[in-house]
Amino acid sequence: MGWSPFRKTGLTHHIPSASAKGYTLVTPLGGDASYLLDMDGQVVHRWRLATLGSGFYARLLPNGRLLVMGTDASTPRVQAAPGEPLPFDRSIRRIGGNADRLLEYDWEGNVVWRYENPAIHHDFARLANGNTWLPEFVEMPPEAARQVRGGIQERRGMPSPIISDDYVEIDAQGNEVSRIHLWQLLDPRRDPICPIERRLEWTHTNSLDVTADGDLLFSCRNNSRVGIIRRSDHQLAWKFAGPEINHQHHASALPNGNVQVFDNGPHRLGVQRSAVVELNPKDNSIVWQYTANPEQQFFSGHISGAQRLQRDNVLVCEGAAGRVFEVTSRGEVVWEWITPFTAPTPAGMNNAWLFRAHRYSPDYSGLAGRELDPARHRDLNRLYGLSQ
Repeated sequence: MGWSPFRKTGLTHHIPSASAKGYTLVTPLGGDASYLLDMDGQVVHRWRLATLGSGFYARLLPNGRLLVMGTDASTPRVQAAPGEPLPFDRSIRRIGGNADRLLEYDWEGNVVWRYENPAIHHDFARLANGNTWLPEFVEMPPEAARQVRGGIQERRGMPSPIISDDYVEIDAQGNEVSRIHLWQLLDPRRDPICPIERRLEWTHTNSLDVTADGDLLFSCRNNSRVGIIRRSDHQLAWKFAGPEINHQHHASALPNGNVQVFDNGPHRLGVQRSAVVELNPKDNSIVWQYTANPEQQFFSGHISGAQRLQRDNVLVCEGAAGRVFEVTSRGEVVWEWITPFTAPTPAGMNNAWLFRAHRYSPDYSGLAGRELDPARHRDLNRLYGLSQ
């Protein structure tokens, strides 16, 4: 769904008695900063990502540090057509979500830890022991790639190497601890590429999370698959391949053992709309979902996410629209904020994209003892129309 270029930005709606209080973290995709917002939608803290050429996504750690994925300013951007043959290191630069470094900033914005890998992308999951899980682009062996079904067949004579994902666990020193080959766990025939996607990628992992049991939860966009890999033996414990969701993002593990996903729904038959869906892995049933009324009012064909909050409220990031809103379990919108932050693309577009947003409760350990006063950012808030 489109929106007016003259729409109001900042806080547009709030029902204080029904919202889950806290501070919301947003990182404009392609921008140079991450922002922490209060419930009035004002900036209370900003991290300048000066050492990144382009920020992609960030999370606030329990120790108050910011973990950010992005690319260096010197990393080339490739605008080649999807079917044009390129070596692996250049081919992955035309895939959305590509990155080459993970940086950890302290509260003052100093880089205190870094990990560099030219093939990492999209997401990360920091463990309690300091290790980190990351998805990594890998080129599939030719014999395995030939078995993958689906996708748009390129014209004859053009080589079509297919890219999939490994999941890599690194320790605090950046050493590889373990590796999972996703392309060995999914079925090339039963988990085909979407028929209107090119055969550049099979899986396109866009989220990783860790369950209460320490297992790895993943979401793959190109073949619309969500799954759980056992920590003990790196085997597939559960896979959801139902037609109810497609091209989903942000699969997250809920405290009740269920899985929540942002169902983008760009190839849905009928009205295009998105949804937030809660799945029960025991029987693959949908136990709860949020859609808008009218349905087409809520739609983001790519990026986006959803976080379960207190009271079973959900913070939703409608990424393509730059809209972050909170809904109750009954589907009532109780908080809404529209980003005023935009970033230019190489094609000259002025996007307001947000890959994902996170809210942290007032008693979150990473916020303990921090000064969170919007007055410290008075000029910034006034400049972007966020002042109350």
